[in-house]
Amino acid sequence: MTVARASRPETAPDHPPDDPVSRPSPRRLPSLVRDSASIRIGLSIVVGLFLLGILAPLLAPVSPVEIDLNQTLEPPSRNHLLGTDELGRDQLSRILYGTRTSMVLGLVAVVVAATLGAAIGLLSGYISGLFDGIVMRTMDFILAFPALLLALLVIAVLGPGLTQVLIAFGIGGIPFYARLMRTMALSIREREFVQAARALGASPFRIIVRHILPNSVAPLIITTTLAMGLVIVGMAALGFLGLGAQPPTPEWGAMLSGSQARFFSAPWLLISPGAMILLAVTGYTLLGDGLRDALDPRLRQVVRL
Repeated sequence: MTVARASRPETAPDHPPDDPVSRPSPRRLPSLVRDSASIRIGLSIVVGLFLLGILAPLLAPVSPVEIDLNQTLEPPSRNHLLGTDELGRDQLSRILYGTRTSMVLGLVAVVVAATLGAAIGLLSGYISGLFDGIVMRTMDFILAFPALLLALLVIAVLGPGLTQVLIAFGIGGIPFYARLMRTMALSIREREFVQAARALGASPFRIIVRHILPNSVAPLIITTTLAMGLVIVGMAALGFLGLGAQPPTPEWGAMLSGSQARFFSAPWLLISPGAMILLAVTGYTLLGDGLRDALDPRLRQVVRL
């Protein structure tokens, strides 16, 4: 006669494990950079531009607002590597300080929009019901306006300036992140580990912060990175229209606007800021595409097939 061995009942963990597929681990970041040429190139460009902006006071040969009417419209030379503008200001100095303005302001605008949009989307998707309907209809109303038109509307009310540009792109970007994170919340809240956390008595705040948000980080990072290029182009467009940075503050779009009439007589004034905009957008696009390929498990499965 055999005696059945009593099995020890399994105890439920304090909190269920999160989905290991969609959550990016910090330990994987070095391997992601090492394995993806797109990430390496894009990250090198972006980091390099930020370093140029941060070190602008050390790298700039002269002040970007210093006027020298004796050296107006000088072509590139040993004394002025990128030439001078119509007021004799050193173009290299203005490019370096314009890098600080465009890169930092673009990053702040995207971070503000992503933070507010993610919070709104997570709450809307988890709570659902009437609250979700009201929030999403509000987001749809904002999305009805094209991004540049909405920015023009905000600046028309608040006036031109860098702070107003920041507010305009911050408001305009919120609906995109809100809808993205709402979709993630609606999907993840029905997963087994979230249901287990709810059964164990976890509060809604804990479920959102500890389980839903970490498993939504990958698409949020990808969207934020790709959006940076669009924001930089949008800021340059507003600067070109004279609605962004005001003189004498150096900014890539404003520099293009002030030099458009001299395309044939002084092309260096247009080439340098245009090249910087192109370089920044290329860097963020490569970085975003590389992160999307590395962090999206569905794309990894397609690559294996």
